[in-house]
Amino acid sequence: MIEQVLVNRVLSVMPDQDTFWVKGAAMIRNFVVVCAVLSLSLVAFGQERGEAPKAEIFGGYQYFHANSGMSGLGGFNLNGWNASASGFFSRNLGVTADFSGSYGTPSVLGVGVKTNFYTFLFGPTVRVPNSSRLTPFAHVLFGGGRLSGSAFGVSASSTDFTWAAGGGVDVNLSRNFAIRLGQADFLQTRVAGSSQNNFRYSTGIVLKF
Repeated sequence: MIEQVLVNRVLSVMPDQDTFWVKGAAMIRNFVVVCAVLSLSLVAFGQERGEAPKAEIFGGYQYFHANSGMSGLGGFNLNGWNASASGFFSRNLGVTADFSGSYGTPSVLGVGVKTNFYTFLFGPTVRVPNSSRLTPFAHVLFGGGRLSGSAFGVSASSTDFTWAAGGGVDVNLSRNFAIRLGQADFLQTRVAGSSQNNFRYSTGIVLKF
């Protein structure tokens, strides 16, 4: 008899079978919905973090070592600025517009020549985004260079074909801000009918969007 009393009490506090399954199904459905929402949120968050910026703007200092390309005349150093803007069609491939200006007063045959050199270059860029803070990149750029010099009130200038090939590494401090640890380029100019093989190094800040 005691067993029967216990059974009756248990049955009295339990919902009927239909209500039990309806509520159970509702709880399972709600649980699945919550899990689905959380999963989609995590996936979206992961994709957002994994997305590479579509555009980059760089600006900073440039060191330029120029080779005169003339027998008996050595190279000389100029200092200035370098700026570029890059747009990316995919995670890795994009195009870059690069501009720079370098200035100095090198000695040519014992005469100080005030020298300005500007470049305007365009071409493809390849980058390699990854899980680390370092983003390496490489580019090949084509365009022009304008060299001007003056001494004793006499000046001359020339604009000629110029191209560059090189790359560097960005250190990402946040999603939208990086330091360009270094960018090194072989840069060839063609002035006065001869080619000059030059070197430039740039460093500065990068804004990413």
